[in-house]
Amino acid sequence: MGKVIISRRSVLGGVATATVAAAPGAQARAMPTVPPPTMSVSFGVNGRRRVLEVDTRTTLLDALREQLRLTGTKKGCDHGQCGACTVLVDGRRINACLSLAVMHEGDEITTIEGLGTPDRLHPMQAAFVKHDGYQCGYCTPGQICSAVAVLDEVRRGVPSHVQADLLAQPQATNLEVRERMSGNICRCGAYSNIAEAIAEVAGAST
Repeated sequence: MGKVIISRRSVLGGVATATVAAAPGAQARAMPTVPPPTMSVSFGVNGRRRVLEVDTRTTLLDALREQLRLTGTKKGCDHGQCGACTVLVDGRRINACLSLAVMHEGDEITTIEGLGTPDRLHPMQAAFVKHDGYQCGYCTPGQICSAVAVLDEVRRGVPSHVQADLLAQPQATNLEVRERMSGNICRCGAYSNIAEAIAEVAGAST
């Protein structure tokens, strides 16, 4: 059997070929493009039945903003930490950025656009205007949706972390309201005015 002679040039040439083949760009060009999986989802939005074809990874927030053009619901942190994207689903508040659109088949969704109109404001919207419960206004839609849900939680007897007796009927006290609204961040610091607006609506409903 003859002796195999390996030259330095052949070794370097092989390494270069392997490096090019393993490069991310080379692999990407070699792989076929696969379209993302989509699904049809049907839900009610502000009293109107909507049917969407969505990428299964699409959040409810993006479906509302990008496909239905309901841009009142804001994208803030996109991590469920600021509350700017709060909407009501079957009457209960959620962070729309943390929920996939396809999870809401058959649900009834209410955004800030569905609470009231400029000509007929929801009582909470009117209270926010009266008490200057906003400055830049970016967080305001989420604040208002959350505030509406907070008073509903109190009426339904849902306890909070600051409630001493979990079996007692909660009251919309300043401490209770601030605790329940703690997931909605206002970078302008209008918290006192927001609390005053909620207190006015709470008082009018009792």
